Amino acid sequence: MALMDFIKKQFIDVIQWTEDSDGTLAWRFPMAGMEIQNGGTLVVRESQMAVFVNEGKVADVFGPGTYKLTTQTLPVLTYLKNWDKLFESPFKSDVYFFSTRRQIDQKWGTPQPITIRDKDFGAVRLRAFGNYAFRIADPKLFHTEISGTRESYTVAEVDGQLRGLVLQNISNAIASSGLPFLDLAANQIAFANALAQELQPAFAKIGLQLEAMTVQNVSLPEELQKILDQKIGMGMVGNDMGKFMQYQTAQAIPKFAEGAGNGGVAGDAMGLGAGVALGQVLAQNLQQGLQGGAAQAAPAAAAPVGVRPDEVMATLEKLADLKAKGILTQEEFDTKKAELLKKLV
Repeated sequence: MALMDFIKKQFIDVIQWTEDSDGTLAWRFPMAGMEIQNGGTLVVRESQMAVFVNEGKVADVFGPGTYKLTTQTLPVLTYLKNWDKLFESPFKSDVYFFSTRRQIDQKWGTPQPITIRDKDFGAVRLRAFGNYAFRIADPKLFHTEISGTRESYTVAEVDGQLRGLVLQNISNAIASSGLPFLDLAANQIAFANALAQELQPAFAKIGLQLEAMTVQNVSLPEELQKILDQKIGMGMVGNDMGKFMQYQTAQAIPKFAEGAGNGGVAGDAMGLGAGVALGQVLAQNLQQGLQGGAAQAAPAAAAPVGVRPDEVMATLEKLADLKAKGILTQEEFDTKKAELLKKLV
């Protein structure tokens, strides 16, 4: 009786996989010291596929269903093993199960800002993050390219590879979308669709199918965000340089006062002098704004009296810095420079 029990343990009548946890993509049925009973049963559940592998070569692939294992249901394995149609002996073969369920909420993001070309700003460094979902579409290809002969292969083990594919294709996705950065940040669905289109071929090469892609946030590094805010501020005043300089001057006064307050007697004196100078510039700018059309009709009469050369040079340096950052165009810079130089005549 003990001998019969021993013999029965060596032959497998039913081959199946009951997934007991999430995140497993591939699982090898334990075959050590055992053989498959000819006429045995293979059970492949919904959201699963099974692959028979003979001596390293992928043989037959089974979708969901229940199968009786004979030479008729295993044509490729029968060919590889040179069985005849009357073969009825137990046989050895590796059997791998693959989960075809959708693997959801997989995170992706840019650990460092990436540089892209943009219509409005030229070169822009941005950050983005979101999530995606995928599933195994071709278990044969996934087995040969990724999971191999491992006892099991999990989502966590392929996560780094997939994140790398996402980051590698972000620049191409933005270029193919044709959207400038401002529209890109406002239309994240279009960005996600363009990114998914770029990624589909890369996922297919390893037997996967990209099921969903979302972009949850697109942002600029802090220093570039400040420049963007300045450009938006110019747009709000209709790109009027006089009004923009008034805005910049008003923003600078509290910063000078704050810095001077922490600098002792010398710092207080410097802050007082800077405050007086900035106050004069602010008063001149406000006066120009109030005069409006009259100032344009008689620029010589509206020009401030007694402007010092060092003040003009300091203003020109600020304007050159704005031009270098892309906030001012060359034409706007040249116009303002000409106005300032006239004040020295």
